[in-house]
Amino acid sequence: MSKFYEKVTYRDVEEDIQSRKSIDKWIFGLLLVVIGFVPLIVMASVVEVQSPLVTNIGALTGGAKGDLFTYYKSLLVIVVTVIASIMFMMKVLFMNGEIRKTKLNYAVGAFAVAIVLSTIFSPNISIALHGQYNRTDGAISWLCYLALFFIAMNIEYPKKAIQYITYTFVPFVLFNFIIITLNFYGKDLLQKSWAQKLFTAFLPQGAALSEGSTLLGTLNHGNYMSGMFAVMVIMFLAKSIMDKKVFDKICSFILAIISVFVVLMSLSTSGFLTIVAMMIFVLWLAVKNEKRIVALIQVVVFCAISMTGIHVLAGENAKVWDETFGFFVSTNPYKEEVALSKSIFDFENRAYASDNSFELPEVAPSGVGAGSGRVYIWTYIMDLVKERPILGYGLDTLMYNFPHYNKDARANLETETVVVDKPHNMYMGILYGTGIVGFIAFLAIVAFTVWTSLKVVISGKSGLVILAVVVLAFLFQAVFNDTLPGTAAPLFILIGTLFKMVTDKSGNIK
Repeated sequence: MSKFYEKVTYRDVEEDIQSRKSIDKWIFGLLLVVIGFVPLIVMASVVEVQSPLVTNIGALTGGAKGDLFTYYKSLLVIVVTVIASIMFMMKVLFMNGEIRKTKLNYAVGAFAVAIVLSTIFSPNISIALHGQYNRTDGAISWLCYLALFFIAMNIEYPKKAIQYITYTFVPFVLFNFIIITLNFYGKDLLQKSWAQKLFTAFLPQGAALSEGSTLLGTLNHGNYMSGMFAVMVIMFLAKSIMDKKVFDKICSFILAIISVFVVLMSLSTSGFLTIVAMMIFVLWLAVKNEKRIVALIQVVVFCAISMTGIHVLAGENAKVWDETFGFFVSTNPYKEEVALSKSIFDFENRAYASDNSFELPEVAPSGVGAGSGRVYIWTYIMDLVKERPILGYGLDTLMYNFPHYNKDARANLETETVVVDKPHNMYMGILYGTGIVGFIAFLAIVAFTVWTSLKVVISGKSGLVILAVVVLAFLFQAVFNDTLPGTAAPLFILIGTLFKMVTDKSGNIK
């Protein structure tokens, strides 16, 4: 009888092991959908917005609002998160699955609680819950990011998981390169009738794209394109250095070059600065590589092609220089200086009415402040944080609480009529949205992530360095950019994957 029970028990254990393996494969497949497909979605939608303010400012009023980039991205992220969470709970409850015991769990839990509380006590609860109609980066999205991160940290991966992850990004790189190249050379994809029909397939009867709409890429703005593709540059360049096979090296190198051209054509400095900063780690990987000379030649060739790309593209649009080396050098060799001669009738642009003339107050000159106006925005955000320091205002509600039309806005944002709708900094966004409580918990997650990533990079030998440099690049570019479902969800999955692969069950680094 005892042998019978032993056989049954053994069979049950084996069945649980096989079931866990099977469900982990399905979950990994769902995570790949978020990584590779979500950032590609471009589909117009109409959302009914109920503004918390009574105002005549167009951007702040309610009503039917159109969105092209985030609604369906966030919808798919939510669907995948729900399905993956159900499967994960089945694994834990019915298949003897384990949740890894690590101090990071406390930080994730504390941050999730802070998000919930900040939403409940937000002055703009509905906005804090869903986020702005054209960003969808509120509490629901952030809880999904955390859930996907936690799930990714607690599943088993196939041996070639890192290759699968990098390959999944290939369509994202290629499609966006085509789209942004067409846009850069004045042949925007949205001007094609077939593209308009495709992107507006789910719009209600009578709705259409606004006249003059353009498509830079599958992400909302050049800032996001620049930051995200800087991450792609670092990922594929690191992969090219670490790859053993010549064919894989060449393919990864080409994808890195394509990605850097996307960064240049995005006309945003954040991606360029991220690449410059992360080249320290790339050089370290090259030095630590078994084929050091080959790896260093790859880095030199990459830099040479990138410099050539800046020259060629800046010849087409001088702003390419402004958004790259223009950050360090004030003069732009690709801009023609236009000499303005004074007319004899100009009289130095002054009009005289009488000796006791009345002089209007001097208007501040139009200009851009430090960090393309970011420092100006961050300064006012810190003033807002002082008013609600504990739980903040709720995520993605900045547009409805920022003090617009300041007298110094013209000197920092070019015009005083600019409506600030985002903090342009993931960390400032968390501090503003969730207060000090959430910010501390989030910083704990970031600290764990940075420490783990640096340990992996310093080793310089494991294939995990590809994930490590990607994570570091994402966290660096986040100093200049906000999060979106199409950028944050894939990268939080990669952070969870890195933790799983580099630490043991107790959370200690292997």
